[in-house]
Amino acid sequence: MAASSALPVVDLGPFFAADDEDGVARATEAVREACRSHGFFRAVNHGVPSELMARALELSAAFFALPDEEKAKVRPAEGFPTPIPAGYGRQPAHSADKSEYVLVFNPKLGFNAYPDEPAGFRDAVEECFAKLTDLGLLIQDILNDCMGLPPGFLKNYNSDRNFDFMSAKRYFPATEGESNNGISQHEDGNCITFILQDSVGGLEVLKDGHWVQAEPVDGSIIVNIGDVIQVLSNKKLKSATHRVARKAVHRHSFAFFFGIHGDKWIEPLPEFTDKVGEAPRYRGFLYKEYEQLRVRNKTHPPSRAEDVIDITHYAI
Repeated sequence: MAASSALPVVDLGPFFAADDEDGVARATEAVREACRSHGFFRAVNHGVPSELMARALELSAAFFALPDEEKAKVRPAEGFPTPIPAGYGRQPAHSADKSEYVLVFNPKLGFNAYPDEPAGFRDAVEECFAKLTDLGLLIQDILNDCMGLPPGFLKNYNSDRNFDFMSAKRYFPATEGESNNGISQHEDGNCITFILQDSVGGLEVLKDGHWVQAEPVDGSIIVNIGDVIQVLSNKKLKSATHRVARKAVHRHSFAFFFGIHGDKWIEPLPEFTDKVGEAPRYRGFLYKEYEQLRVRNKTHPPSRAEDVIDITHYAI
């Protein structure tokens, strides 16, 4: 069932203005409430130029419209050092999710594979990556305040930006006789996710048993928190279930994943347990081990829904 209510909207403009303490306080409270109620919100006045987002989506659509043999030239190199290699890929035929993608890591690492055409693709993608990294740092600082943590705690805890990545995606049109998943319902395993989307729509967020439509709005960015923040906050902030339903035409989007070092130990913080007299709702885990389990879900899909490993695997 789809709900008619919209996602909360947060104006981040006060964070880019001089001496607007009241505006910053209101925006911080709006983020806090959105992360408690929905785990998602629509950010406006976020500092990422609308023209850049539109150009990146347009160039991405032009790339995916190329013949398959041209796209295949952007395949990743052998022996790539991460579980999901940079470059072009497509969901396997057995997957319920029907999409293709170009995966991009921090350009400073030198891992990325870019197409020669369309011209300007690399520049637009790398500029988006830089702007969304900056936005991730801002949202992380806002969450630090929302969670009542010591100043700079999350910045110091999650200072390595080499684990962020971005995916340009094209979802295939809906067809008769299929479930028409673009992405099956799931929660994100990282810290913060940003979604740039075209006008097609299809992103839906589960709220109180209903699917809320994350309708496309020019110039806005959809923001959601992932499992790491949910665990750190002892489930005070919400990593929400969401999905993409395929439409009658191709859908294009960018998803930027503000991540965390694989060697980080993740567990509820004392501000949400010992200091307030509450029991932890999750046992601690090494982040890279959790991510390996999530990747296994994708590469070797379980035959039963109850066998899917997600954050509830660590619930106490």
